[in-house]
Amino acid sequence: MAEAATRKPRGKGPKEPAMSRDELLRAYRDMLLIRRFEEKAGQLYGMGLIGGFCHLYIGQEAVVVGLTMCTKPGDQVITSYRDHGHMLATGMEARGVMAELTGRIGGYSKGKGGSMHMFSREKGFYGGHGIVGAQVPLGAGLAFANWYRGNDNVAMTYFGEGASNQGQVYESLNLAALFKLPVIFVIENNKYGMGTSVERASASKDLSKNGAPWGIPGEQVNGMDVIAVKEAGERAVAHCRAGNGPYLLEMKTYRYRGHSMSDPAKYRTREEVQKMREQSDCIDTARKLLLESYGVTEAELKVIDDEVKAIVQDSADFAQTSPEPDESELYTDILIEAR
Repeated sequence: MAEAATRKPRGKGPKEPAMSRDELLRAYRDMLLIRRFEEKAGQLYGMGLIGGFCHLYIGQEAVVVGLTMCTKPGDQVITSYRDHGHMLATGMEARGVMAELTGRIGGYSKGKGGSMHMFSREKGFYGGHGIVGAQVPLGAGLAFANWYRGNDNVAMTYFGEGASNQGQVYESLNLAALFKLPVIFVIENNKYGMGTSVERASASKDLSKNGAPWGIPGEQVNGMDVIAVKEAGERAVAHCRAGNGPYLLEMKTYRYRGHSMSDPAKYRTREEVQKMREQSDCIDTARKLLLESYGVTEAELKVIDDEVKAIVQDSADFAQTSPEPDESELYTDILIEAR
């Protein structure tokens, strides 16, 4: 199977593969874990076991998986409220994420944060933020800390196209360019900011150019192709680690579910969603590529599928059996001024 470890080049002439066999298998497994986890979270929400807001990442998995493959320990990740996939991609345990969704003590925030407020300094994950766009200046702040300390760590700062034209975003772009901060601004353009199409909400039709006034290089990337995402991510990371300042990536992606679990998504047709699923699904594309170009067998993929199902089911069981936090937890993890 050694020859099958190399992907057939997409273009003309010899070309080094963007992903090895093992890398694409890992990407497939990580994307599938996010997909199955989110589907289970949707089920638990429908059963009334998850309260509050719940924004699913189904459809967008290739973005965070491809970019995370470009990072190293010490890099930071910060994102919006659509954050479960980012947590899993950074290596946070499915048990802890799901238990936080159900408000249990076994969750990453001891059941007090819920869907939008989970963190792991160990994995370099700095949230989960419920306020639209608020994580962008915080991401620039993480990059400022890297710059100040003189390390080569990079801050991956994710936000949606709906937040991309906010004032605080442009302030962050300016500051990042001014100090040449090692931050990658990732616009996850899933076409709809809540229920409003980006075509109606943004005068700019190429969001990758939003950093141009400050000299920030940008790219539009097919966010439904994990290989394309990883290739772009490697260019962006190399740019930042070399001390050249920030980089902007517009990931053209799509979410299959509504903005949140309470959104019926009547602003688009079922045919539109189905077309994206059939023609552009990131997991189906990776699966087909593994079978046809990497020599992976159906049996090998079934092993991965079964592993993922077991992890997700275990997380759901844990999220329902872990105790609720004691009332005393109301007084922990808060700032108290010393007298």
